[in-house]
Amino acid sequence: MQLDKENLLCDGQAITADAATTNTIDLGKGTPGDKGFGTPKPFFAQVIEDFDNLTSMAFKLQTCATESGTYTDIYTSGDIALASLKAGYRFPINFLPKGCKRYLKGYFDITGTTAPTKGKVTAGFTAGDDASYQDL
Repeated sequence: MQLDKENLLCDGQAITADAATTNTIDLGKGTPGDKGFGTPKPFFAQVIEDFDNLTSMAFKLQTCATESGTYTDIYTSGDIALASLKAGYRFPINFLPKGCKRYLKGYFDITGTTAPTKGKVTAGFTAGDDASYQDL
């Protein structure tokens, strides 16, 4: 998988509470309409360090016409149980969904009475979808 730091929402971000990704991606100037059209843009979000303590976590992809405005969800993974949040787990998103405005960020929504003390995620665009028939 080829990664470009300019196209990552987060790179090994430690998640210890509900949090937005460390980066916001500017999808480009132009009319503030749908930016998710044309050729599908490969996207991934992957756990790179096992999580502990939480009950579950959801990953959300959010968009807004202005960088400091109110972001809306365009994708949500739903709650993923702690047992699945191990290094190598990929959230079920392969491409940028339609409906994007100019700015894009991610959000991690933690469920549970105890906050995680470890667990990291990397998320962003990649040069291509690396899924194969072996992943089916």
